[in-house]
Amino acid sequence: MKALLDHVGIAVQNLDDALAFYRDALGLEIEAPEEVASQRVRAHFVPAGPLSLELLEATAPDSPIARYLEKRGPGLHHITLRVADLEGALAALRARGVRLIDERPRPGAAGSMVAFIHPSSAHGVLVELKQIAARRPAGAVARRITVGDFELISLSDGFFRLDGGAMFGVVPKVLWSRQTEPDDRNRIRLGMRPLVVRGARTMLIDAGIGDKLDPKLADIYGLEREQHLDHALSAAGLTPESIDIVLATHLHFDHAGGFTARDEAGRVRPRFPRAQYVIRRGEWEDAIAPNQRTRASYVAENFVPLAEARVLQLVDDDATIMPGVKVRRSGGHTPSHQVVVIESRGTTAVFAADMVPTVAHLPEAWVMGYDLVPLDTMRFKAALLREAVKNEHLVFFEHDPEIAAGIVVEEGGKRRVERIL
Repeated sequence: MKALLDHVGIAVQNLDDALAFYRDALGLEIEAPEEVASQRVRAHFVPAGPLSLELLEATAPDSPIARYLEKRGPGLHHITLRVADLEGALAALRARGVRLIDERPRPGAAGSMVAFIHPSSAHGVLVELKQIAARRPAGAVARRITVGDFELISLSDGFFRLDGGAMFGVVPKVLWSRQTEPDDRNRIRLGMRPLVVRGARTMLIDAGIGDKLDPKLADIYGLEREQHLDHALSAAGLTPESIDIVLATHLHFDHAGGFTARDEAGRVRPRFPRAQYVIRRGEWEDAIAPNQRTRASYVAENFVPLAEARVLQLVDDDATIMPGVKVRRSGGHTPSHQVVVIESRGTTAVFAADMVPTVAHLPEAWVMGYDLVPLDTMRFKAALLREAVKNEHLVFFEHDPEIAAGIVVEEGGKRRVERIL
C-alpha cells in the first residue's frame, strides 16, 4: 500500500470567520461547499498548491464535527491520505492489527470513498484514507479573476446534457465526437456558468437552469445539480440579496431558469429580491409570444413573474448597463441574443453566451442546430473572435464543461484557447 497526503481537515466553529482568514486574508480560492450526509457535515475545500485544506462545518448537533468542537474547540481535525485501492488498504491494515473506525469504505466528499483509522493506532492523529472518484465533477467552484477595476467571478449552476448533433449542427458526428464524447443517448455534457461582475454595483449575467424542472425534463436533459448556483454564490461570499442587477443574454431555459424560484407557498417569484432584471426588448417580445420552433426553449415562469413584480427593465439597443459593462446584439442564436463586453483600464473580457458556447465551437462553421439564423451566428462569431485574438480579450464560455474562460490564440489558421479559469 502506498499512501499520499491529500488534504488536512480543519474543524471550524464559525465559517464566516474561517473564510475571512483563508479566503480574504490569505487570498485562497474556496470551492463550493458540499454536504456529506453520512457525517452530517458541510465541507469547504481550499486548494493550496498540490494539497488542500478542508474546512469542516457541522450541519447537525450530533455530528462528529459538532462533538469534536464541543470537546476540543476549532482546530486540526484529521489528515487525509489518498490510496489507490481503499478496500485493499483496509485489509492490509486489519492484517497488521490496526484499529479502524470504519471497517468498510463509505461515501465521502466529491464522490470519493473514505474510511477512518482510530487515533489510538496512529499516535493520536485521526487519519482518513481516501480513494478518489473516477471523475470529480468539474466547474463546481467560484473562479475569480480581476479585469481592471472589476472582479469577475465565474459561477456554476451544475451540468446538463443536450443532443450532440443539435449542438454542432451540420458538423458530422465523426468530427465533433473527437472533441466531446456523447453518452448512450447521443447527449453531450455541458456546463452552466453564470458570471458575477463586481464593480460600481454587483451584476449577475444569466442564472443557469434553476430548480423548477420537473423530474421528466430533468431526466431528458441529464440534469446534474448536486452543486448549483446557491453553492457557487456562497463560495463567492455572496447571497441572492447581494445582486443589484441581473442581465440576460437571452431567455432560453438554461440561461433564465434561475431568474425565478418557487417560494414556500409554491408561487414563482424573482430569485434575487433586490435586483433589477435587464432584458433586451426584442428578446422579451419573442419569449412571451414563442412560435412552434421556439416554444420549447422559452418557459414563461422563468421571466413573466419579473414583469408582475415590476423588476423588469427592457433595453432597445446596445447600451451600457453599468459603467464599463455594455451589451452587443449578436443575433444568430435568437434574433436578439446579445453578448456582454466588460472593459476597464485597457483590458477587455467578453461573455460570449451562445455565440461560442464551448471551446469546441471556435471554428466559424461549428454552429449549433439550435441557432435560428446560423449565418448571422457565423458572421458575428467571426468578427468577435478576430477582435478577441487581435486584442487578447478574455473570453468566457458559458457552456464548456471544463474551461470557464481563456485567451483565444490563432496559429496556422487554427484557433485554440489558453485556459485562464
